Amino acid sequence: MHKRRTILGALGVAGLISLGATLAPVAQAQTFPSKTIKFVVPFGPGSGTDTSARYFARKLQDITGQAVVVENKPGANGFIAVKQVLTAPADGYTVFIGSNSTLAVNAALFKELPYDPVKDFSPLTMMMRSPAMLTVTPQAPYQDLKGLMAYAKANPGKVNFGAGSAGYQLMGELLNDAAKVQTVHVPFKGAGETMTAVASGTVDYAFAEVTAVQELAKGGRVKVLAVAADKRVASSPDVPTASEAGLPGFEAYTWVGAMVSAKTPAAETAKLAELFTAISKTDETRAFYERIGATPMTGGPVQMHEFQKNEIALWKRIVHQAKVPQQ
Repeated sequence: MHKRRTILGALGVAGLISLGATLAPVAQAQTFPSKTIKFVVPFGPGSGTDTSARYFARKLQDITGQAVVVENKPGANGFIAVKQVLTAPADGYTVFIGSNSTLAVNAALFKELPYDPVKDFSPLTMMMRSPAMLTVTPQAPYQDLKGLMAYAKANPGKVNFGAGSAGYQLMGELLNDAAKVQTVHVPFKGAGETMTAVASGTVDYAFAEVTAVQELAKGGRVKVLAVAADKRVASSPDVPTASEAGLPGFEAYTWVGAMVSAKTPAAETAKLAELFTAISKTDETRAFYERIGATPMTGGPVQMHEFQKNEIALWKRIVHQAKVPQQ
């Protein structure tokens, strides 16, 4: 007992406060999460990012017993959603479900960003990758990719393409460069708006991920001319690859990943990363993505960090190669 009093006396009040501060994050991490978690998505419903967010929200809710809500904040190239995440309390309860556009392409397309996609975020896990599909209205005067490119060459500057994000804008610019055509970019607030514009004939064509296209294609509201992948998509076996359709080697993919503010405590970040990575590796998740024509990605924080840096370098090369003006 005397020894115990000696130790406490040596610690003193300041020492006890310091010890308590050290133990508090550990105790907090052990009980985390203990309240509702919010997923912020920079696109509207119908996008691959939104689809992934809602799937992971259900799975995370099942595992933790805590409610997980998905909040869509489309527009302004993802800046609105990013601002919401980075200005929210950095406690692990606000998760950014981002994409190649917000987490990589913006760094290549904009001279200045109101955020740093690498330094301002801590990665949790990669979620999925999906090839882009080139879509047109069923009433279009062309029936295949060669026909669209021939039409664009005959009408330089008069053909337009819709893009729901910076990533899709660069895909359109890359197609211009590869096919040696001149078309005009029309921005939208996500894949849902873009596909509505394609279906109505407001724009001539657009790229969108498989998840945003398939149901509309099955319903005859849009026509898919090609998938920008190295092989056909199992869920749409009749759609040719861009190479098969007349544009050899043309590939373009979207991807989705989860991040939190870089100011989030390490313990909470690590716990979320563990939960997200576990969900991404299940057979159920693989089957879910295969059904919608996507591929699960299973890398944790370290792998996602490297992947993101490589993607930024890739899109910067594409911007330079296709001579896309920075905004």
